[in-house]
Amino acid sequence: MTIREFAEAVLLSEDLDTKLASPPTKLSDDEPGGALRVQEPGRPQNLKFAERRAAPAMPKPGSFGDPFRRGLAHHIMANHELQALEVMALVLVTFPDAPKDFRSGLVDIMRDEQRHTRMHMQRADDLGVPFGTQKVNCYIWKKSLDFSCVLDYLAGLPLTFEGRNLDHTCEFAEYFDNVNDPKSAAMMRVIHRDEIEHVRFGIEWLRRLKDPNQSEWDAYESHLHWPLRPSKSVGNDFQREARLEAGLTAEFVDRLKSLDADV
Repeated sequence: MTIREFAEAVLLSEDLDTKLASPPTKLSDDEPGGALRVQEPGRPQNLKFAERRAAPAMPKPGSFGDPFRRGLAHHIMANHELQALEVMALVLVTFPDAPKDFRSGLVDIMRDEQRHTRMHMQRADDLGVPFGTQKVNCYIWKKSLDFSCVLDYLAGLPLTFEGRNLDHTCEFAEYFDNVNDPKSAAMMRVIHRDEIEHVRFGIEWLRRLKDPNQSEWDAYESHLHWPLRPSKSVGNDFQREARLEAGLTAEFVDRLKSLDADV
């Protein structure tokens, strides 16, 4: 299997099992193909993107004593992880000339996204909300359509969406702990550890690809497309040490810390 074949299967297949099938350990990248743009990923009918505001909102933490509300939270997070996976596949087919090491590294992260999706799906099902029984939004996917280069992707997904998830994973672990749901809490902590590595991937490649005359912060900010902005990478429970562990500089982290969480 080639990286292109794997990316196209994730991006275009309408079969969920195909999208979530982990690829072989070694994938050839000898034939990256031509640039391909699509407006929507292939999905089974029950996971097609809903109209704006039609999908349910994330339940409030105070409602998590209800198993259905916790299941709904996992359903929403499964869709977030699936969108991230699809965006990564889109990047691979849209920018086939990206460095080989970037492309193979992105495949490794896609394996994590597949696993995260399956984890949330299983927990949602355990709690009585099988994946696909609720409408789903397309927020992350829609923002990816503005990516015009790999740097836009790095700023938008690993450094903003996944950066914010450094905070959200810890917040949700606490919410689940508060209602005596250790399985869900432990899952969020596992995902938190993976997100550290995903943010590391983002900042390392930003450093490698950015204009050498730009600072890391300026490169990050300049490659965000509105409404994405640095404050979108900050949650309520700011995880400074996780960001430092991911390789962000203290200066970069301090600038993020000075921003209010943008909800």
